Amino acid sequence: MNSPKTNRTAHVYKWQIPIDVGVALRAKRISCREGLYIELRSEDRCGWGEISPLPGFSAESLEEAQDALLCWTKLWLSGEEELPKLPSAAFGISCALAELNGTLPMKADYRTVPLGGCETEKLVDKLAGAKGEKTAKVKVGFSGAANDGITVDTVLHAVSDVRLRLDANRSWTLSQALDFAQNIRPHYRERIAFIEEPCQSREESRIFARQTGIAIAWDESLRESDFTFDSSDIAKAVVIKPTLTGSLEKIKSQAEAARRLGMTAVISSSLESSLGLTQLARIAAWLTPNTIPGLDTLNLMRYQQIRPWPQSTLELVPAESLQRLI
Repeated sequence: MNSPKTNRTAHVYKWQIPIDVGVALRAKRISCREGLYIELRSEDRCGWGEISPLPGFSAESLEEAQDALLCWTKLWLSGEEELPKLPSAAFGISCALAELNGTLPMKADYRTVPLGGCETEKLVDKLAGAKGEKTAKVKVGFSGAANDGITVDTVLHAVSDVRLRLDANRSWTLSQALDFAQNIRPHYRERIAFIEEPCQSREESRIFARQTGIAIAWDESLRESDFTFDSSDIAKAVVIKPTLTGSLEKIKSQAEAARRLGMTAVISSSLESSLGLTQLARIAAWLTPNTIPGLDTLNLMRYQQIRPWPQSTLELVPAESLQRLI
């Protein structure tokens, strides 16, 4: 779609990527990832953005995000630039604008944190052969708190120099979370970098941290209206998921607020495509340069789109092969 008045051009694409094994999102399995891309052009400049709400986590549906994106695109072509309110749309559009304006740095952090689940063998083998800093992420909350504790203890025992990031997605009551910790030997707990939102409420998570000595991180809490950054907070880290958060300005604000309080800020994926992941790698290098981002999700996809992830052997699908809406 062209706008002669402002010398602007925009295209919106819709896509689907099959996922090799059904991924569980809050007890619901999905077999494909769906989303939208926006391509903005002005003069000889170009910017891309990905808009892909995550089912079960995003407040908005893909249909709502699409409506907001198409509406915004028409306004942008007439000269307006105010972002939509929906987080996924605001994030993708702000990335496209930042590329167009040259304000999203090109330097990227393509390091990844291997992602593991209840089966530990492959993760342990991968970590045992890794060089340099060893950090891995383990999803917990699926196989019973006690079993999850045994899994984590097994990994920490098998790989003596690994640090684990754990993600519970508010799966447990305080009692269940304490059962989890009970199965991790106390001298291993300091190698848990953090566990994201172990309990169903923030206060229970804080009690868990005090009683077990296991560091906690905020994830879902960052997106709640009553959340504030507080110097007295016991949490050691925040996990920022841009697709669920909103504009680059909001992401930058959260990362800077965490840094001022001495908290670790981690940029993490929401199952974006290769295009979105490469932009998250750039955002991580820009806003959290000393922290490995959580972007190890491309291996769940059947192929890449538009832009490749370095050293990935997955087929790359060009824009011309996608469904163009405008």
